[in-house]
Amino acid sequence: MRVLLIVVAAACCGCATTGATPRPFPVPGGRPAETLPASLPNGGVTPTTTLPIRTTGYEISGTALSLRGKPYRTGGTDPNGFDCSGLVRYVFAQHGVTVPRTVSEQYRAGGEVAATELAAGDLVFFSTSGAGASHVGIVVGGDSFVHAPTSSGVVRVDRLGGAYWATRFLGARRIF
Repeated sequence: MRVLLIVVAAACCGCATTGATPRPFPVPGGRPAETLPASLPNGGVTPTTTLPIRTTGYEISGTALSLRGKPYRTGGTDPNGFDCSGLVRYVFAQHGVTVPRTVSEQYRAGGEVAATELAAGDLVFFSTSGAGASHVGIVVGGDSFVHAPTSSGVVRVDRLGGAYWATRFLGARRIF
């Protein structure tokens, strides 16, 4: 009997609508969806219309994560094989965003991001062979990033705070 009362109470309370006015749903990162006025032919303006943001860092990082295990290939730019900058270029292209082809060009693209402000979809750069940017990955959340390293031979996730990557971290960029 007690179970029946709980089920009935949950059914009555859990499915009610409040009649509240819907508000724009915030996208990952805590910012609301973009809201733009809709113009009328007579020059007037109607109440605002919510438009979705085209690409988010979470979408970028999701695409990058879906490529884990794909093989490393020098000069590779597709799922048959990626090098680090080819992986970045391919992932962003899947979302209609064009980025330069080489690590050094990618390092000069977008806006600089402090290491303490990293978000999903940001690019992280490393100096692995001499001075300057020589390796790139895509932040997927926390201190994790997806990249195509030569060492393992496949696209994989590593930690920015790991002993190897932390000492070679050069900087970060936000493309969108």
